[in-house]
Amino acid sequence: MHSLHRQKGMTGAGWLIVLVLIGFFALLVLKMLPSYMEYYKIVSTLESLEEETGLETPLDIRKLIERRFDISYVSTIQPRDVIIRSSGPNYRVQAKYESRKHLFANVYVVMVFDKQVMVKAR
Repeated sequence: MHSLHRQKGMTGAGWLIVLVLIGFFALLVLKMLPSYMEYYKIVSTLESLEEETGLETPLDIRKLIERRFDISYVSTIQPRDVIIRSSGPNYRVQAKYESRKHLFANVYVVMVFDKQVMVKAR
């Protein structure tokens, strides 16, 4: 009974569990961070289209997206995969894709990204 009051701290098994959890979440961050960084490049490309002038056709929009993806080194999604639809006097530009990253064995992380903007047609 007296020894229970003197015991303090975690056991070796407790430390092992904490280290495994820290390692797992560190692995998740290291695997997912590049996908999110690339997503923010795609978002900035699409949002910059909202301020562009002189975009008359979907082909003009797609060419501009292609140039900006090349500059930003975007490789997850291709410009031909960006959906451009007419929406009244404007165009709705949507980048919808998923990114799969392998963690270990047969375990993957799947991230789904979807961003759309309205581009003014001239």
